[in-house]
Amino acid sequence: MKRDDGLEPNLEDLTTTKNIRLEDLVDRDSLKEVITSFVNLFGISVRLFSSEGDLLADAVEQQEVCKVINEYPDGRAACTATISTVKHTVPDPTQDTVHPCFSGARYHIAAITYDGRYVGRIVLGPYLPAEVKELPGSLLTTVREAPPSRLQQLLPQMPRARVGTVRNIAEHMRGILDLILFSGHKALLTSQMHLASVRESYRELQDKNQRLQDAYDKLKELDRLKSNFIATISHELRTPLTSIIGYSEMMSEGIAGSLTDEQLEFVNTIRDKGEQLLTLIMSLLDLSKLESGSLALVKSDVDIRKSLDDVVSLLKPNATKAGVQLHVDVPAALPTIRGDANRIRQAVLNLAENAIKFTPSGGQVSLSAKLAQQVLDDAEDDIGFALIAPTRSVIEIRVADTGIGIPENEREKIFTPFYQVDSSSTREYGGTGLGLSIVQRLIHAHDGKISVEPNHPKGSVFILKIPVDLDA
Repeated sequence: MKRDDGLEPNLEDLTTTKNIRLEDLVDRDSLKEVITSFVNLFGISVRLFSSEGDLLADAVEQQEVCKVINEYPDGRAACTATISTVKHTVPDPTQDTVHPCFSGARYHIAAITYDGRYVGRIVLGPYLPAEVKELPGSLLTTVREAPPSRLQQLLPQMPRARVGTVRNIAEHMRGILDLILFSGHKALLTSQMHLASVRESYRELQDKNQRLQDAYDKLKELDRLKSNFIATISHELRTPLTSIIGYSEMMSEGIAGSLTDEQLEFVNTIRDKGEQLLTLIMSLLDLSKLESGSLALVKSDVDIRKSLDDVVSLLKPNATKAGVQLHVDVPAALPTIRGDANRIRQAVLNLAENAIKFTPSGGQVSLSAKLAQQVLDDAEDDIGFALIAPTRSVIEIRVADTGIGIPENEREKIFTPFYQVDSSSTREYGGTGLGLSIVQRLIHAHDGKISVEPNHPKGSVFILKIPVDLDA
């Protein structure tokens, strides 16, 4: 509950009732119903004022004699002055105040207290004391123009009551109001404590969000610095490494003079390791560009069948050396897609190289492609919605092997940069853990998706889905 000035009561003040106001604790509509019931029961008008003199609720029946008095200027002025005095009279909390009216009627003013504090007042009246039988002289001298006979006729119609009876009515009203105030204070305190708890929780949540945002900003900055560092170092390493590979090739070809068999073996080793290192550096550069979004795709019409044939041609010697059979299955009528042929070939090449590396001798690796339909966005996760969801045509490329496979709990992690399923220092298979991360980013750059699934009874299958109608 809010105060009339729009401010929320202070929680500490609420618990101590130090600054509690009557209007903070009562509902005016409910209060109106309470005092109206008193008026209907006793016939005496009731007004309820705050400690500042603001009218909070009233149930007033203007008496006929009062209407006549207000028809005359002197009577109207006297009546207004009496009401103003009554309204601004602050009663003693320990004793009610009775204020007489020139008409012979009276007003009973009773203080409302809560927890020992004055919070407002009740005004009962006007009512005519039971002992008044004749027109008082004050009425006749104040309203001289009014016919006495008319006043004599109407004055007795005013509600009559003994002073003790009115005092009992006021005391009864105070008792009911005390219960209403206690209930209102309890509800207000509960509400404010709940609001304070919510505000504190919200403040804590804001603090946590701010700390998370700060941590995120720091991580983002560290990631940017890392990417810049990798890009700079990789670029600086590539130039001298290219020279090392070039000179080792010239030495192996005998340009610098003939070499013994042992020397030739050493030079070839230098060249091979240099090429491996160059491949790693190129992967780091690709990853850095993909993460920063600076890798530009050179788009054209891509023939997937030709791309897969190129990959098989490149890897055939490695597969034969490893004792792995390499197969390709692509229908002749497969449509072209709009994309970067070199990057798509790079993605498939990385997957096929991994498949050969993790397939033991006697196994096989197969590359296939077909036209398929893909459900858009998140609808493919909802079986019911997927039946009516929009779809798009995609080229589905599969790279399947009969190798060691990937444990189910590792399939979501393998696309993380530098992640290795076997990260021990004695792992059997080499690699940097960048290949699958680069593949994923290359496919995402083509608005495609990559997923992995088991290839029973052993091995794994990587599935690439690239839209046929990718915009240029």
